[in-house]
Amino acid sequence: MDDVVADAIAGNQNAFTTLVERHRHELQVHCYRMLGSFEDAEDQVQETFLRAWRKRDTYQARATFRAWLYRIATNACLDFLDRHPRTPKPYADPPAIGEPDTPRPQYLPWLQPFPDHLLDRAAEEAGPDTAVVRRETIELAFLTAIHHLPPRQRAVLVLRDVLGWRAEETAELLDITVPAVKSALQRARPVLREHLPASRTQWAPTADPDKAERDLLRRYMSVLDDQSPATLTDLFRHDVVITMPPHTLWFAGRDPFLAGMAELMEPTSPNYIGEWRSMPTRANRQPAVAHYVRPPGETVFHAQVLDVIHMQNGEIASVMAFVPDLFPAFGLPTTL
Repeated sequence: MDDVVADAIAGNQNAFTTLVERHRHELQVHCYRMLGSFEDAEDQVQETFLRAWRKRDTYQARATFRAWLYRIATNACLDFLDRHPRTPKPYADPPAIGEPDTPRPQYLPWLQPFPDHLLDRAAEEAGPDTAVVRRETIELAFLTAIHHLPPRQRAVLVLRDVLGWRAEETAELLDITVPAVKSALQRARPVLREHLPASRTQWAPTADPDKAERDLLRRYMSVLDDQSPATLTDLFRHDVVITMPPHTLWFAGRDPFLAGMAELMEPTSPNYIGEWRSMPTRANRQPAVAHYVRPPGETVFHAQVLDVIHMQNGEIASVMAFVPDLFPAFGLPTTL
């Protein structure tokens, strides 16, 4: 046990704070995978630090301090999920705009995006353990899929298949047997494959956005800023799906969706909401755009929506449009 750990366990609050803060961001990512909510993950990291301080005399040096914190964080998340059960279900209603027989996406009203700049901080903390923020296990499609697993199966899968912990380490952390860990993992993997999109049944790493994707994102922003939604047609797949958690509205199909957008962006329309401005950002290792709207008669652009975009073959295949509450977490202003 090194001197900082020894001082922290002995009750030196400054040493303890220094020690736990080294792991804040990677623990936040871990809690986020378990819970799917950025805000709930922040709360459970704070709960983890409180529990660790209160139980500091139970730390035994046979495990690393980091592993001990992961154990506390995992149990904090499991306790939270016991109190707040969450089960994804298909959207109850057909699309507000689009073909009614379109397969319904999964509705996760608690789902929130995670800023990439904080993922970078987590990667720095974890050092060579880059699995902490590996793109294919932090994208929104993956988050949606693993939330079909019961919480303890989810914990086993995250620890074993995402973080690469050994079965013995996982069993000790969850206070279960090694056979129980192996059994949970065997049950979890088929469920995960079932709920991942067809193109993501394998966990092969996805490449960083290429120039064509970056150009597509710039065109998307410029079209909205120029108030010309008709020119969005060649940017979207014909079967694009737009969801808006936590709202129950969703949209299916390029043409009907863009017709609805035109109603909001055409100054002569009774549904006109104002001028748009857009800023690029990144969430969950995916391209994202922060949109602002200046209502008629006002001088300030207000935060409107955060779009997290999934692209396929040079087109926008799906958009998750989130409420603007997390703009500050992304380092984004709330007004322009």
